[in-house]
Amino acid sequence: MNKITNTPLFTNDAIVFGLIAITLAFIFYTSGKKEGGWSKFYGIVPALLLCYLIPAIFNSLNLIDSESSELYHISSRYLLPASLVLMTLSINLKAIVNLGPKALIMFFTGTVGIIIGGPLAILLIATVSPETVGGTGPDAVWKGLSTLAGSWIGGGANQAAMLEIYKYDQEKYGGMVLVDIVVANVWMAILLFGIGKSKRIDQWLKADNTAIEELKNKVSTFSDSVKRNPTLNDLMVMIGLSFGAVGVAHWGASYASSLFSNIPKDSALASFGSTFFWMITIATIIGIILSFTKAKNYEGAGASKLGSVFIYILVASIGMKMDLTTIFENPGLIAIGFVWMAIHAVLLIVVAKLIKAPFFFLAVGSQANVGGAASAPVVAAEFHPSLASVGVLLAVFGYVVGTYGAILCTILMEMASSS
Repeated sequence: MNKITNTPLFTNDAIVFGLIAITLAFIFYTSGKKEGGWSKFYGIVPALLLCYLIPAIFNSLNLIDSESSELYHISSRYLLPASLVLMTLSINLKAIVNLGPKALIMFFTGTVGIIIGGPLAILLIATVSPETVGGTGPDAVWKGLSTLAGSWIGGGANQAAMLEIYKYDQEKYGGMVLVDIVVANVWMAILLFGIGKSKRIDQWLKADNTAIEELKNKVSTFSDSVKRNPTLNDLMVMIGLSFGAVGVAHWGASYASSLFSNIPKDSALASFGSTFFWMITIATIIGIILSFTKAKNYEGAGASKLGSVFIYILVASIGMKMDLTTIFENPGLIAIGFVWMAIHAVLLIVVAKLIKAPFFFLAVGSQANVGGAASAPVVAAEFHPSLASVGVLLAVFGYVVGTYGAILCTILMEMASSS
């Protein structure tokens, strides 16, 4: 099943961005209504989920085309690092440390869920459709699935590393990318929906939110203490700080990645050769450094709110990549992906219940694996802007362990395929 027509209605990015901007404005305008039908609607469907799904519908109806648009590239390379700087200006590192070990436990639980989920999904699907998990040589399905493991534990660099290591058929690789996009985006949509019900979920988990609430309260208290109506000077300085940091992050990323350019693409250290990895890392470090200076007072002028604007544009551009009609294109591989993700989700829920971890740690721990640095801070910031940095730090950690975890997962998938 393909899009309705071959040529999208809007191909000019200025028009596409205008459509996205109007959509976001409409969502925020209606979600601000405290009474009537809109209030009831947003009581069920989170606004953030609509910011993600409506652009996906535009793409699915072929109104726009994510493949020809540069909006995601611009959002992820310019707006994302800018938002990370603005959102970490008021960071309280001591309070983040005080969040305790549950954040790391849930992150590694998500990693383990991906590692064991792949071989288990192969074994389960093989009982129904053996041909779906078959193939030999470069066409072996487990080799293709190794790229999913790399993507879902680390990110794009880890995914590319797995493609190099196991030499999966390049012509069939597009099918694996499709599974990656569909399954990961559907799972993110489920998590975004869950954020709207997080209090109820935390009650069921019997979670202790004390440390998270303390962090939120500290940031909110500081924000209130320096709160002021932003002047043009404030706004220009915040733009200068954030995008100046973006420039430094890009320059530093180019330099740092070149130092590791001799690392083979099939190396477990391949992530260190990724400019995106270094860009996110450097932008986060700059934000943390600024939090020890008077620049943190710009939180009172709305630094995190400006950062949130950039985040929501990023959310919409991520949604643009989703073509809902492709879910039915390769049902066998898609089924493996959904079973795999379901195992990841069940393990997270079980461990969260056992250690009484808040839904925040479950959602961010999962996205730090599956979504990486582009979506983990989005999910974290929806709980509170001050928590975005938690998502970033875990996502960067995911890049580091991604290839190692993916190799272990692939070994297990090969064993499952031959059993």
